[in-house]
Amino acid sequence: MIKKTDKKKQTKVKTETKTETLTAMRINRFMATCGLCSRREADRWIADGRVAINDKVIEQQGIKVNPKDVVKVDGKIISKHEEKTYLLYYKPKGFLCSRRDDKKRPLIYEQLRIAANVQSVGRLDMDSEGLLLLTDDGDLAQKLTHPSYKIPRQYRVRITSQLSLESLEKLRNGGIDMGDGDISDAWEIVVNSETKGHSWITVTIYRGRYREVRRTLKALKHEVRRLIRIQFSSMNLDQEIRPGQWRALKAGEVSRLQKAVSQKPKQKV
Repeated sequence: MIKKTDKKKQTKVKTETKTETLTAMRINRFMATCGLCSRREADRWIADGRVAINDKVIEQQGIKVNPKDVVKVDGKIISKHEEKTYLLYYKPKGFLCSRRDDKKRPLIYEQLRIAANVQSVGRLDMDSEGLLLLTDDGDLAQKLTHPSYKIPRQYRVRITSQLSLESLEKLRNGGIDMGDGDISDAWEIVVNSETKGHSWITVTIYRGRYREVRRTLKALKHEVRRLIRIQFSSMNLDQEIRPGQWRALKAGEVSRLQKAVSQKPKQKV
């Protein structure tokens, strides 16, 4: 009888341990799931000593957290919320998509004043403007920005001078050296208007690399004078929204974004 009781106790202990292992999560993944930042950025924050678990600052990036653990970033508790936030924002030119800046430049979050775990889905550089999605749905944000899902981003771009037929062909075929070892993808591009001094074009690309539109056009001797993102996935920039304004997404809009990443990508990039 005693042996049987011991076996039951052992079985119970093993089951609890297994459950704990299944619910544990790597700290960088937990932070990303909370919508606070990407996993890579979470690793940098850990290295900078900004993250604490149960009031103890951590240094190990691979550490795991359990549901009962209290996680803090910059002294503020973060957690996963069942009710998510989804915003469409018209980012003005001259603002950074960042929470902090050592140079004290204007930040979009100073305008928005939203919860710390509501972050931009991708970024627009300081000189660019237009549609920017923000959410605390870390899983959706990660998928929408992952290149393997090939989510379309469309821009209206004003450039110096006119594009030659040769340049148009190069942009549509891809393979242009952008510098720093980066090669451009094939673009979908339409010329909207031309004058002697400048042109307006519409460009569609399927992944968001650092200043890709500007760097690619500069390689072809065209400077970008204005860059406006007018579409991201199924979302278009509202005509009634002015720079600096935002609105919450409707349920149907969120569903379309989720549908765009509902299937696993067939091919890795």
